[in-house]
Amino acid sequence: MTTATIEHAAELIRDADALLVTAGAGMGVDSGLPDFRGNQGFWKAYPALGKARMEFSSVASPSTFRTDPALAWGFYGHRLALYRATVPHAGFQILRKWGNHMDHGLGVFTSNVDGQFHAAGFDTQAIAECHGSIHHLQCMEPCTSEIWTADAFMPQVDADACRLTNEPPCCPHCGGLARPNILMFGDWEWLEKRSEAQQGRLLRWLASARRPVVVELGAGTAIPSVRHFGQRVLHDCGGRMVRVNPREPSVADPRDCGIALGALAGLQAIDALLHPPR
Repeated sequence: MTTATIEHAAELIRDADALLVTAGAGMGVDSGLPDFRGNQGFWKAYPALGKARMEFSSVASPSTFRTDPALAWGFYGHRLALYRATVPHAGFQILRKWGNHMDHGLGVFTSNVDGQFHAAGFDTQAIAECHGSIHHLQCMEPCTSEIWTADAFMPQVDADACRLTNEPPCCPHCGGLARPNILMFGDWEWLEKRSEAQQGRLLRWLASARRPVVVELGAGTAIPSVRHFGQRVLHDCGGRMVRVNPREPSVADPRDCGIALGALAGLQAIDALLHPPR
């Protein structure tokens, strides 16, 4: 990566009239969140599951909520408490600053379920969470299409065993087990209406932009939801791409820009050119 690469990224952002932030798991790493990259990373974050040799795709599934709800909610309850306690890193405010300088502002498309963009003060109406949110619940069955906030649920978790020790949340309609409103592996019961409504708002906002720039942060190719959406914007809206990814920064079009840095370091490097210190 060269200084010219950072200058190219700054130029693309400076020339844009709208900022679309697309973010994957790498966006949260600089806030101290695990990204579960491979089983080794997952087991490092959850040693009890590593000892049992349980893969992420096995734990993060509706079947585990049915066969062992204390384990499933031990995992998701721990994550819920972690995300509530995590302070978003400074890169979030850099993005807000950039968006505030653009004619059409900014929007967010993320596969992260952690709620960090909400916690960082982004406009709730401008955020699309394509895999759902751990801060919202739904019925396990589901007996209803209702999605409700998880604010009242305070998980108590035995971290050594990765098991919930208090009562799990219940559906207010049928009294059965509630689960996070998150798209899991092998999941046919996920209620996607909240995410669909978010994406509809985001697409309507994008329709007003003439020169959008997509700033993609920490989104890999293993689960390419974020990358696919960004490419759709480039195709449909004529936008340009700034991809910030320490392992997979390549871009297909030389008019776009790939930066081999972590999210925070990449944003800070670009911002130093856009808003140099006085």
